Amino acid sequence: MASMARDLLAEHTLESTLQQISRSAVDLVEGCDASGILVLRGDQVSSLAPTEQLVTDSDRLQGSLKEGPCFDAARPDRSERVFRIPDFTARPDRWPAFVPRCRELGVGSMMGFLLYTREEELGALNMYSRKPGMFTEDSETAGWLLASHAAVAFSTALTDAQMQEAIATRHLIGEAMGILMGRHQVTEDQAFDILRTQSQRTNTKLRDVARRVCETGTAEQ
Repeated sequence: MASMARDLLAEHTLESTLQQISRSAVDLVEGCDASGILVLRGDQVSSLAPTEQLVTDSDRLQGSLKEGPCFDAARPDRSERVFRIPDFTARPDRWPAFVPRCRELGVGSMMGFLLYTREEELGALNMYSRKPGMFTEDSETAGWLLASHAAVAFSTALTDAQMQEAIATRHLIGEAMGILMGRHQVTEDQAFDILRTQSQRTNTKLRDVARRVCETGTAEQ
């Protein structure tokens, strides 16, 4: 687990960090056959770094039904932070619509863990086994430890990715302003006003307007 934590923080991109988290779940948690990360934005589900199609299918099912352990784990208004369905062949006492449909996907048991730091909620790390009864209390402890390490790495990688995007956007806008200043003989403030006005008029993100200027030489569509 300590080696895994070092490996996570050594990853250079958000995508590679998420893939390493999912792979580590399969490698380190007893009984785990597949894993992935579910992110909830409102009621919209995104499936990140799934190790198998099974994970994506389960995430989509939870999203369409608006229920399931990982769907609940990713909701910031829930007090629970760990969810487990030990046996999909048993009568469900929770998620009655999800359990039988997920059983049809070939899932025997599963767990979901909130990925979070003190500052932010990030989503859920989910783990699947094709056999019932494979996740024990030891599996849950290992999963929780992995999720705790993964949340820190996820948050760090997300911050780095956002910073890199901000730097790239700033560079793109600066380049577009330079093009407009040279073409229209306007000041820096006037060039920025052209970009901002076009962004507001067309309901287009400022960076997308700037990219169009860099590609075509004009802010007009």
